[in-house]
Amino acid sequence: MNKFLNPITDWVSTKRGMWITIIVWFVGMIGLSMGPTLNDYKVANFQSLPDDAQSIIADQKLEEYFPNDQGTPGILVFHNPEGDVQLEAVQEILAGITAAELDGVESIVDISQLPPPALEGFYSEDGTTMIVPMALEAGLGSADFAEINDEASEIGRDIAADFNAMEFYITGPAGIAGDTVKLFEQADFVLLIATVLIILVLLIVIYRSPLLAVIPLLATIIVYQVVNQTLAFMGAGGLELTSQTTSIMSILLFAAVIDYSLFVFSRFREELNHYESKYEAMKYAMRATGEPVFFAGGTVLAAMLVLFFADFRDYSNFAPIFGTAVFVIMIASITLIPALFTLFGRKAFWPKVPKYGEAKEMKHGIWGPVAKFVVNKPLLSGGLVAILLLVSAINIINLEFEFDTVKSFPDDLPSRVGYEIVESKFDKGEIAPSTLLIESDEPITEETAAVLSEELTAYEEIASARLSGQTENGEAVKYSIALSLNPYSVEALDFMEDLRADSGSLLQAADIDGEAHFGGITPKLVDERAVNNSDIYKIVALETLLILVLLFVLTRSWKMPFYMMATILFSYLSALGLGIFLVDVLFGFEAISTRVPVYAFIFLVALGIDYNIILVSRFIEERKSLRVKDALEIAIRNTGGVISSAGIILAATFAALTTMPIADLFIFGFMVSIGILIDTFLVRGLLLPALILFFEKDQ
Repeated sequence: MNKFLNPITDWVSTKRGMWITIIVWFVGMIGLSMGPTLNDYKVANFQSLPDDAQSIIADQKLEEYFPNDQGTPGILVFHNPEGDVQLEAVQEILAGITAAELDGVESIVDISQLPPPALEGFYSEDGTTMIVPMALEAGLGSADFAEINDEASEIGRDIAADFNAMEFYITGPAGIAGDTVKLFEQADFVLLIATVLIILVLLIVIYRSPLLAVIPLLATIIVYQVVNQTLAFMGAGGLELTSQTTSIMSILLFAAVIDYSLFVFSRFREELNHYESKYEAMKYAMRATGEPVFFAGGTVLAAMLVLFFADFRDYSNFAPIFGTAVFVIMIASITLIPALFTLFGRKAFWPKVPKYGEAKEMKHGIWGPVAKFVVNKPLLSGGLVAILLLVSAINIINLEFEFDTVKSFPDDLPSRVGYEIVESKFDKGEIAPSTLLIESDEPITEETAAVLSEELTAYEEIASARLSGQTENGEAVKYSIALSLNPYSVEALDFMEDLRADSGSLLQAADIDGEAHFGGITPKLVDERAVNNSDIYKIVALETLLILVLLFVLTRSWKMPFYMMATILFSYLSALGLGIFLVDVLFGFEAISTRVPVYAFIFLVALGIDYNIILVSRFIEERKSLRVKDALEIAIRNTGGVISSAGIILAATFAALTTMPIADLFIFGFMVSIGILIDTFLVRGLLLPALILFFEKDQ
């Protein structure tokens, strides 16, 4: 690879190459910035499941048979915590919202036309709460839901203020989707600011040089803008961009650019002691670090591209977005980053300026003694770490998944407040009813439909099964099914999975010759769980195999890639086990999203292998002239400082996700931070060197 990289990095390290490189990046950034922006192409109604998922097929068939009934449901919640809800207040609020003729509102049940017996079904048993269904038009995105919810909520709250203790909320799928968009819009800016401040402060504290903090951030800002604008053009070309994906992508970008900057300037500082010319110093610095840094970026890119093979579209959608970001980062690592450090030269390290001819043995602080200890006591150091990791990893047996997305929202979010009121006052399934579609070759009579409704309500998990539509020829009917369980709970998913499997016998009992299709939130979650479980095994297997191949190419060894990869997988399991324990004990999260283990695996393996590559590359370099033990001690000692500081900054960067008001991202950021620290200090510093000493012998 050096035959390809050296001509590039040698040219970038010249005065002419340095200036041309910097100018090209700035011109490219400015030119791309004149195009569309990323926010112009973010989609809100992203379909996570593949088209062949049973719930997606059900939705398509429902649209085919009942094309005008497929709007997104919402629930208007009227609540009086001090007594009975006032019907007059409810009617005034509904009249106000209806009179506003909000675009996108398809229907709101007109309770003024209902007889008293029918009206009673909208009240809670204690009379404190009333719910009124509404439907938004099909085809709207979550951004549209947010706008509609805001306008309707403002009208409702203004009218409710005239009545004592009256509260008004919008929840259900429409309310939840709208609030999700607003959460990300508010949190993205906070995330960006928090990330920049964390990196700036840590760089100054660790390296005590203002320019060493500013230069990597300058590189990051340029790369960030180039990637964002490139993705905007890809969005214009049809690529689906979601807020969650772009939020995580920005963290990956900041983390990787800062990491690679640290590896470059660390070696640059060494070479400035040996070469008077800053251009010569960078030339030889990049000859030493160019391949491992570029290769490390390649492993991250490969890990991201593996996601193309995922069936869950949230994961497969990551591949082009993250792949684009990592590709730009790789180019920047061998062009922009060395060019910027060459531009500033020795001044970048002020006040501790490295001087030519004054090279002396560097003080390695902690890592000098650690290196000696590891190479002299490999069994003790590696064994203790292995035991610690094993104990942590065992805790994955306590892994439990949470499917109730609303529980990941802030407590005071309107859709969550309304959701919890409905959950406590009504049948839990009313929050998000499922839809059952029956297709038959024969017309389904009223009697047969009634029998099927009775068969359904015979299940204790079903609170109600109301016939809600029938085609003109009677050959297709649909039911609205409200569960007695929380529709987002694991118990509800298990029941729906069993019900779907038993649908044949259910139709036979009602004497219907046809097919049953289940649509709605709970059936979708059943499919998400199944697809996610399948993808976990697929992603782990493919990513492990691919990175192993890349490590064979880098190390030219048959043994080393296996134990390098094994340490990363071991580190991941330990981080997952320890993370499950800590998020429960510290933050009260007893269960986590199904996405978190997959996201954590992708990032911990892809980024964790980088540090192994940096250590092993230095070991291989020193091994050319030294014995295994001596080469390893130098490799640990000379890479320890930069890898540990990079690890601290990388962990802190992912910890910035804990500023997000969404539990999935909070837990993901926290777990990845733990995993990076484990990998940086225990795996890379102690366990991997012990394995190298055990497996690699002096020739």
